Amino acid sequence: MISMASFDQVAVSFWHPEIEHLRLPPLTDELIVDAEAQLGVTLPPDLIHLLRIQNGGIIADAWDACPAEANFYAEDHVPFNHLHGIGPAGQAETITLLDTPYLVQEWELPSPVVLLSGEGHYWLALDYRDCGPAGQPPVAWIDNEMGHELVLAPDFRTFVDRLTASASFEE
Repeated sequence: MISMASFDQVAVSFWHPEIEHLRLPPLTDELIVDAEAQLGVTLPPDLIHLLRIQNGGIIADAWDACPAEANFYAEDHVPFNHLHGIGPAGQAETITLLDTPYLVQEWELPSPVVLLSGEGHYWLALDYRDCGPAGQPPVAWIDNEMGHELVLAPDFRTFVDRLTASASFEE
């Protein structure tokens, strides 16, 4: 059985300490206000907390997967190897949360969502469709290739609490 950690336990070791890929400059209050205005939603406080520690990047190996129902990726989990930070959209070096509107249109994804992570054919997203722009969105797996969606957790904190190492799952 996979054990669950608390948000606070995960937060202290959430980011991969040695990989700088996808890291953005430190998060500021102005970036948060601008991002929420551009996205038209209130971002979960726990997401903001993690992005204040490090503004995007590669997730530590201990937290790089979330248990899930069977899907095209695996029978029992989905990957979560990076988290987009908050920064200007359209930068060639990295995708940010502010690239969500473009990516939703490009990949014909449901809306309104905020894309946390993904590889084009699948995404982890905050799903605001039922809770509204100021609500606490569930975290969803959106498999664009197969037209399949899974709710992974009812909110971002619970999603982080459920994270575990991909190595803990059988191949």
